Amino acid sequence: MAVQDPYSAEADDTPLDLTDQELVRDPFHAYPLPRERERMVRGHMPGVDPMWVATRHGDIRTVMSDPRFTIDATAVPGAPVAHRTEQTWQARGMHRGYEKYLRAGIFDADGADHRRLRSLVTAAFSPRRVAALRPRIEAIATQLLDRLPDHAEDGVVDLIEHFARPLPITVICELIGVPEADRDRWRARSATLGAGVCGDALGDALAGMAADAHTLVGHHTTHPGDDLISDLLAPHHRDRLSTDELVALIVNLVVAGHITTVNLIANGTEALLAHPDQLALLRADPTLMPHAVDELMRYCGPVVRALPRYALCDTTLGDTPVKAGEAVLPIVSAANHDPAVFADPDHVDVSRTRHNREPHLGFGHGVHRCLGAHLAHEETAIALAALLHRAPDLRLATDPEHLRRGTNPVNWHLKALPVRL
Repeated sequence: MAVQDPYSAEADDTPLDLTDQELVRDPFHAYPLPRERERMVRGHMPGVDPMWVATRHGDIRTVMSDPRFTIDATAVPGAPVAHRTEQTWQARGMHRGYEKYLRAGIFDADGADHRRLRSLVTAAFSPRRVAALRPRIEAIATQLLDRLPDHAEDGVVDLIEHFARPLPITVICELIGVPEADRDRWRARSATLGAGVCGDALGDALAGMAADAHTLVGHHTTHPGDDLISDLLAPHHRDRLSTDELVALIVNLVVAGHITTVNLIANGTEALLAHPDQLALLRADPTLMPHAVDELMRYCGPVVRALPRYALCDTTLGDTPVKAGEAVLPIVSAANHDPAVFADPDHVDVSRTRHNREPHLGFGHGVHRCLGAHLAHEETAIALAALLHRAPDLRLATDPEHLRRGTNPVNWHLKALPVRL
């Protein structure tokens, strides 16, 4: 019997539509069937070449750390390989010419280029540097909470608009030296890029942010300050970083450093309010907060899928043969609910990692583990601790089923989080 091409129309497994609204609405529970099959399934979406879809925790850890796979499509030997990330952004509305910032970015680099780019900024996000930022993060959180009642209408306030969103964008803008007068524009464009919009709205937001990043580079070239971008423009660094690489780095830091944390704070707050027993545990024992943040990143983290990886040679992943150049898309949300790794994965347990350090993949794994993981973790811990302390009667202002979620298939997020203080 002839071996079937796994990408052929006659293959036994029906291709998975990665834009299916069921997957978008519930990326934690809508993937169990693919995860339970012996072989991976293939996935597709408009304008993007097919990809294998990895949903098992072990397969994703492998594809994120095994040298047989690369995040850089140009590193695959032989014929050119379709760059799925570029295709995805183009299908969503990225203007022509802006793909160069994807190729120049730290997220799509591998090997020596990735080590060079990451080494330039790693120190700024180290646990020691993040710990030094804690007093400033706490001060920002306090200021926002002080103003929160002023934004309430009939006792209801949107926690995303007035707390979860401005906190991390303020921190990252201060870190890279965005002038205060420009921050509302950066916040709006970053929110657009993370909201799941397509067409000109997305293309214009990305183009505008790249233009602002170029302006920021020019500003810090002539007016250096005590910030990360000024440091990268200093003589001892400047010859190691092209302008396109620096612009891509700024855009990546703002978008990734802002959106993930916004949505983790919001998703985590909603999850705690929906599970009063866990909220009570956390209130009774504040030392659980670091464990709670990890558990919330596992249980309801905003990261649905990571960047595709490409096989450098013919190989296998689990029980699936993968040919050189084929792409594998890691579904992080499914892996974080894998019952083979997490006991009772659909139960939120804020003390889970205190007793068992099961490794969630919300911040990635391997050399591409999220550069800002320590910062996002600390911001979320500070935000939740401050919120729970200041609002002991905090509760949802609507039924959970009435909360509206966005349509971005990459980030699981709420459009708003109305609460009563």
